[in-house]
Amino acid sequence: MRPTTPATGLDAVDLKIVNILQTDARTPNNAVAAAVGIAPSTCHGRIKALQERGVIRGFHADVDPAAVGRGLQALVAIRLHAHARSNLATFKQYLAQLPGVESIFFVTGDRDFLIHVALADSEALRGLVANNLSVHPEVAGTNTSVIFEYVSVERPLG
Repeated sequence: MRPTTPATGLDAVDLKIVNILQTDARTPNNAVAAAVGIAPSTCHGRIKALQERGVIRGFHADVDPAAVGRGLQALVAIRLHAHARSNLATFKQYLAQLPGVESIFFVTGDRDFLIHVALADSEALRGLVANNLSVHPEVAGTNTSVIFEYVSVERPLG
């Protein structure tokens, strides 16, 4: 039996695999296998198992929003009316379909949601907030913070 980390259920090889794929999801299976010291077939099976367990949620390209015409990023905090809190799933679906929404966070504190948006310019941001959020019947208030710089921090697991 492989020793595992109690909090995650992952052993040292699983953690190494996840770290490699977090750094570069395009790393070929045989290179991952060589780096962690297992056979490519075993590595493939472990990656598949990590996906099935939900540890690896997907593989994606990290696209610079400015390079695709969405150079203004912001965080929009949203407070819902008390009666609207019983419909959180529906409201999350509404947020997910809005243009420019990158991420949705359900948070504690005096706000209910924090959304990360990437849009073309301040006019598009104003339109999103004024025409889609502030006027929504479930929204009690919003607070917008423009992001000057975003730094993604990668830390190895384990």
